Amino acid sequence: MMNRLAEPFGSFPDILMEWSRLKGDDLALVDENREVYWAELVGLVERLAARLVETGLARGQAVAILGTSSVEYALVFLAAVRAGGVAAPLTTSASAAQLEGMARDSGAAHLFIDAAKAAELGPDFMAHLQRVPLESIDRWLAPPGSRAPEFVPEPQDPFNIIYSSGTTGTPKGIVHSHRMRWRQFAPTALSYLGAGIAVRSLASTPLYSNTTMVAFLPVLLAGGCVRVMGKFDCAKWLAHAQGDRTTITMLVPVQYQRLMDFAGFGDFDLTSLKLKYCTSAPFSADLKREVLRRMPGGLIEIYSMTEGGVVCLLPAHEFPYKLHTVGRPAPGSELKVLDDDDREVPPGTPGNLVGRSLTMMSGYQNQPEKTREGYWTDPEGGVWQRMGDIGRVDAEGFVELVGRAKDMIISGGFNIYPSDLEAELAKEPGVVEAAVVGVPSRAWGETPVGFVVLKDGAGDTGAIMAAVNARLGKTQRLAALHPIAEMPRSHIGKLLKTELREEAERLGGTD
Repeated sequence: MMNRLAEPFGSFPDILMEWSRLKGDDLALVDENREVYWAELVGLVERLAARLVETGLARGQAVAILGTSSVEYALVFLAAVRAGGVAAPLTTSASAAQLEGMARDSGAAHLFIDAAKAAELGPDFMAHLQRVPLESIDRWLAPPGSRAPEFVPEPQDPFNIIYSSGTTGTPKGIVHSHRMRWRQFAPTALSYLGAGIAVRSLASTPLYSNTTMVAFLPVLLAGGCVRVMGKFDCAKWLAHAQGDRTTITMLVPVQYQRLMDFAGFGDFDLTSLKLKYCTSAPFSADLKREVLRRMPGGLIEIYSMTEGGVVCLLPAHEFPYKLHTVGRPAPGSELKVLDDDDREVPPGTPGNLVGRSLTMMSGYQNQPEKTREGYWTDPEGGVWQRMGDIGRVDAEGFVELVGRAKDMIISGGFNIYPSDLEAELAKEPGVVEAAVVGVPSRAWGETPVGFVVLKDGAGDTGAIMAAVNARLGKTQRLAALHPIAEMPRSHIGKLLKTELREEAERLGGTD
């Protein structure tokens, strides 16, 4: 098996078939309601794939999946790939109009939907598709013993479409090929097997998020077990991690923070944890430090995009003095830092990050112009992905993020990086969390406005703003500071600065 995973390219379904023969009595997938052992996993996937083909699925056609993560959801994802189709998980937090746009964009003829979303959206929602209730897929399967027609993937064949978390309009569909997913996850699976790790994963982010794939696909390639959580809950997560003797997990920063704040955290035995991953949102050095101190096992932060580009890795347990960074480019990844005219900047200078790696997307579904807009072509003709972040690289090659390019504030002709202001706000004893956005200003073009989540009893934002502004340069000073009960976040914990900008403009008082 290890030789198979070491090949330059291979078939996910073939590897699952081998594990079903080798590890039949072991668990493969589990959730709150169902357990699937390796002996039955491939049979279920084959019967689902056969039924998909019988009902019209063509090679390279998408299969839309909408609902809360579950064993059934995972089975449909795997079956879509086995049938020669493309898994297209849809974002549950999207509006009905966005979901319809995604389904049309994907070209799906099938929609697997759970009861909660079906009830919310009604019987007429995408009625032109073949709608299959996720909870009832056992009644939809082809007969026992059925096999889907042979599918031998070509490297460029699409594997999945992941839709970005756009706040308006139809999110872009990011297409990943079979070769890209193999390059991404077969080496990880191989490393688990080589290290002799019993791979038991706890996946607590949604299966429609690219983040979750780290705790899903390489684990199955390694013949491990994935526990799928429908909704993150600290007590349940800890109970599962203890009861399953979880060895691998992926959490986003807000989940780590909630675990660290959970009163009963110390009551659970987490000593089986070998590796913890984090990605998708800024991960503060203080929080990394606390996680390292209180949770067993290594901690690896991953910096990249769903689209691809550079992949940076920070093994935080190996570099405790670099926790303010996102690590260094992984083997096979390259990074450059450019100014606004696309010229490379000197080391240590902030600039726009571009990167390339072996795990680049095939492109945006049906949007070649958008695909081209996301690329930078160097003088030698090499293609790089624009990462959308401003960062700098230190003398040892570690990358420090300064902020999102679109979040940079230009006030009176000066560049202001929100992360600098947020760091100053975070130093104030009454501040739990801080965010800074730019809003239109007649006097300066843009001006920075802050939002803070405060500790109980720390209610004087005027005093906080005065203290922070006294430490900032004249061009950086906050025009206003607003208390907020909770920062708006996406389903995987990304801060939604668009909503904060709208709120800042509504509140006014900056000019």
